[in-house]
This record gives sequence, C-alpha cells and structure tokens, in this order.
Amino acid sequence: MINNIFLGVTAMKAIRVHEFGAPEVMRLEEVPKPVAGAGQVVVRLSAVGVNPVDTYIRSGLSRPDLKLPYTPGIDGAGVIVIVGEGVKRWRVGDRVYVMWSLSGTYAEEVLCGESQVHPLPHSISFEQGAALGVPYCAAYRALFSKAHALPGETVLVHGASGGVGIAAVQLARAAGLRVIGTAGSDQGMRLVTEQGADHVLNHKVPGYLDDLRELTNGHGVDVILEMFANVNLGHDLQFLTTNGRVVVVGSRGRVELDPREVMKREASILGVTIFNAGEKELAGMHAALFAGLANGTIRPVVSRKLPLADAIIAHHAVIEKSTLGKIVLIP
Repeated sequence: MINNIFLGVTAMKAIRVHEFGAPEVMRLEEVPKPVAGAGQVVVRLSAVGVNPVDTYIRSGLSRPDLKLPYTPGIDGAGVIVIVGEGVKRWRVGDRVYVMWSLSGTYAEEVLCGESQVHPLPHSISFEQGAALGVPYCAAYRALFSKAHALPGETVLVHGASGGVGIAAVQLARAAGLRVIGTAGSDQGMRLVTEQGADHVLNHKVPGYLDDLRELTNGHGVDVILEMFANVNLGHDLQFLTTNGRVVVVGSRGRVELDPREVMKREASILGVTIFNAGEKELAGMHAALFAGLANGTIRPVVSRKLPLADAIIAHHAVIEKSTLGKIVLIP
C-alpha cells in the first residue's frame, strides 16, 4: 500500500534547467509532484543543500550527457510523505536527509530510491541535514578512503571554513588526527578553530604555508586536503613529509608543479569524487556520519538560508564568494 500524508495536491514548485549555462538558466516552475513506485519514497523537503558541484553540472562542465530539462540538486532534508510498495525500512513521517535522488532536490518534494535517504536525528535541524551529504561524504572519502589517514597524523585542510572543509576538520578531529586549517578572514579562522582545528592559518597572508615548518617541527604534514588545487598544489608538495599524500577535492583550472618534489618525498597525489563511490562504500560512509551525528562529533554549519526561488543567487555565491559553512535553499 502507498501512504501519502499530502493527498489532493498534484503540483509543486521546482527549479528547472532547460539548457546548460550560467546560473540564470535556472527557472522556478510548477511541475507534477512525484509519485513513489516500488522500492521508492517521496520526501517533502524542508531544506536543500547547495554545492559547487551543482554549478558544474548546471554549466555543462561536469555532466554534459545529462538529459534536459532537469532539476538540480543532490542534497536535502525533510520528512518522508510517500512510501512505495516493498519499502520496509521507512515510514511516512520519518525525518531523513537525502543524498542523490531520482528527480533532483531543488524542489518542494523529491523522489528517491530507498537507499538514497538516511535517518536524521531530532537533534539535527533540517538545514543541517541538507548540509550533510556531499560535503561530509567528500571529506570522509578524501581522508579515509583515499589518504588512509591515521590517528596521530597531521592533516592540512585548505579552505577549512567552507562546507567540505568544516566537515574534514570535524571528521579528522574525531578520528584523532592533528588538524591545521586555512581560512581567508578573521571570522573564518574563528569558525575553523571552533570546529576543533589545532591551528589555523590565513591563506591571504603571503608565505602563510611557511608556518607549517614550525608547527610540525620541520617534519611536514602527512595529509593535505586540497580544495583549490589550481592555486595551491604546486606549493603543497614541499610541505609534505615522506610518504605524504595530497588529496585533490576541488580545482578550477590547471596547475604547474615540479615532479621532483613528489619523487624525493615518495609522495602521492590523489583525486577524489563522490561520483565514483559505490553503493557499499556509500552505505559505510552514511553509517559513520550517523554515528557522528549521534555522539555530537559532527555538527554541520549553515551560514546562509535563501528561498528556493533564489537558486540563482545561491549559485553565484557558492562559486564567487568565500562562504563560511553551507548555503541552503528553503522550499
């Protein structure tokens, strides 16, 4: 039996993209509400996460094969309102966060496969829930699946005041790593410190990475999480210890580097994208996130809330400005 606590309303508002391009190609439109089939659920969203990857997809850079028109968005949080046949894990009224979906999360409701929704504790707001999926899974995958970071090691998190950066600081601290973060303002540095970083450097100060030598007693850092590889990667390598690892989480262009810096340290440069994570790996990451939410070591930071109709503003902001924490849309 299909259960629906919002029967009678057949249309909803959603952002639609009919052609790839600048943020202005996004339009708020009225579309049919989703209906769950076998093994599916519908979530009425209270908040939607905005990620840089959303802008890459919208521009045509990341998924040029995507069928148009489409509704953007990977992350969201809300309450299940329809449960399809055969779904055993979920019930109408369950609080959940969404990562991936069948219909896109920039909408009032979203259609999901049963495994695309995850429990959201009552101690976590829907806005915080919408900030979980992409940032925390990217940070988790970079730290543990790729860099194999271990307790006692030192990790440098570039751009630690952003969504992925905050997630990385919280996850690294919970795992027993020593954390050095970077941010570009006094406010950002305070925010990173509040998340548990041992030291925070201002990446707008010339030569700021030189402080790493003193902070590590000349040893260097074991792991670097790089959000702007096109700017930093060429400089990162000289601050790695032997067998150090750089994980490229984000980049907005090309970079020039000296391979000798890699050779003499026997260092590794690793790339990461959540698009390559398999179902079993994703399930493990979400289990770890739920444990962190439950014990308080994970607390997403939301810096800005905008109406769903302001998706264009959100896409400009997430790329063009230094955001502190996460931008979310409110349907």
